[in-house]
Amino acid sequence: MVQGLPEFPNGCFVTGTDTGVGKTFASAAMLHAMRRDGRPAVGMKPVASGCERTPQGWRNEDALALQAASQPRPEYLLVNPYALPEPTAPQIAAALAGVRVALPTILAAHAALAAQAGGRVLVEGAGGWLAPLADGIEQADLARALRLPVVLVVGLRLGCLNHARLTARAIEADGCRYAGWIGNAIEPPGPHAAAYLELLRTHLPGPCLGLLPHVPGGDPAALAANLAGG
Repeated sequence: MVQGLPEFPNGCFVTGTDTGVGKTFASAAMLHAMRRDGRPAVGMKPVASGCERTPQGWRNEDALALQAASQPRPEYLLVNPYALPEPTAPQIAAALAGVRVALPTILAAHAALAAQAGGRVLVEGAGGWLAPLADGIEQADLARALRLPVVLVVGLRLGCLNHARLTARAIEADGCRYAGWIGNAIEPPGPHAAAYLELLRTHLPGPCLGLLPHVPGGDPAALAANLAGG
């Protein structure tokens, strides 16, 4: 059973079982699902490494995807206040860029986005839950400061049950509200795909908020229906 997305009147924080599990794809689909009621919702990627120089400045592919899925369309510098060029861990990328990531700057950008979207801001973290956002800033610090429930994106592949259970425990141990999980098929389904899902439903705490199929290059707007429940 898929429960579907809760109301999230004040937005949510999205994390993953690891890097490369489709947090941004799931986040973009979530934004489209949240906006089905006609109300605004915007995305935010506070710290993003792996950016390209453009005439407008440094831009990150994930942050641009969240911006595109947002309504109203916020300015990029609010969506991604820290755009770091090197495609590596945020702490390393910030050091290489000579940038000091500061929590007050992120909170100010979030407040501006919340004012535009009636409070509904989806904030995507970087990598997995225990990957720091910056020196001295854990993902839990930001989720707590914003008082946001945490949604866990599980990359459906071998080993995901262990990673998902460990992450869910860590979220709760850090004093954050764990709102549930979304399964994202980052690989073509194998012969035991249904059994893996059943194990996740049985052993992973919290409701399943949606299941996203393996559709390389898929449209998040079209797949938002997979988060509707049923």
